[in-house]
Amino acid sequence: MKDIKRKGARSTKDIPDFILKQLNNGEIETANLVEWLAVNQIVLLENILKQLNRFRYFEPVLIAVNNLKKQTVNTINEVIGTELLKQSILNDDTDLITNISTHESDLVRCWATYSIGRNEKLKIEDMLEQIQFFAADTHFGVREISWLAVRPAIMRNLNQSLEILLKWTFNDNENIRRFATESIRPRGVWCEHIAALKQKPELGLSILNSLKADPSKYVQDSVGNWLNDASKTRPDFVIDLCKRWKVESSVKETTYIIKKALRTIEK
Repeated sequence: MKDIKRKGARSTKDIPDFILKQLNNGEIETANLVEWLAVNQIVLLENILKQLNRFRYFEPVLIAVNNLKKQTVNTINEVIGTELLKQSILNDDTDLITNISTHESDLVRCWATYSIGRNEKLKIEDMLEQIQFFAADTHFGVREISWLAVRPAIMRNLNQSLEILLKWTFNDNENIRRFATESIRPRGVWCEHIAALKQKPELGLSILNSLKADPSKYVQDSVGNWLNDASKTRPDFVIDLCKRWKVESSVKETTYIIKKALRTIEK
C-alpha cells in the first residue's frame, strides 16, 4: 500500500537510511522532490530487474547509461526507459512493460512512460491514448515525466495533437486536463521549446479557452504558465486574450490565471 501520508525529508542528508533503502529497492514511492532526486536509479534498476527475474537486461541498459554525455535524473530516466523498451522488443517480452507500468515505485513507472514516448511504431493518437494512464497518475513525478516522454512526438504532430488534447480538457480528472496545457507549453521546463507556439500561440487558443475558468488550481497554474511563456515572444496575444477573458469570464479562477499570465509583462 502506498504511504500517502509521508511528507519526506527537506534535504538529502535528512533522508533516513531505511527510507532510502526502500526507495532504491522500489518498495515505496518518493514523497517529494528531494527523495526523487536522491534515488540511485542504477541501484533501483538492478534491484527491479532481479525482482522481475530479468537481470540479463541490466548490462545493456547500464552501457547505455554510461554512454550518456550528461547524466542527470531526467536523462538517466529516459535512457533506462528507452533501453527497457528495446529489450522488451528484442526478447518479445511484453510483460516487462506491463510490470513496470504498474510498479509501486514512481521512478519505475516513469521509465514506463518512455516505452510509449520512444516507441516509433506508435502513431500519435495511440501514443497519447496510452500515455493518458500516466498523465492521471497520483504521483507528481510520473505526471511530469509523462508529458516529457511524449513531447517530441507532440511537436512532430502538433496540429493533430492539439485536436486530441482539446478533448482532454473536458476530462473529469484534473491531472489529465492539466496535461493538455503542460505538454504543449511554448517554452516548457527541462525541454525543447515549441517554436510554432512561441510564434503563433493562437494555435493553442481552443485549449486555453476551454480551461480559462477551470476549478482546479493545478490546471489554473498550468494555463497561467502557458500564457506567461507565450508573453515572452507574443505579448500582444497574451494582453489581448487577458483583456477579453476579463470581460467574458469575470470569475476568480480566470482572474487568478490572468494574474499569472501577465506576471512577466507587468514586471
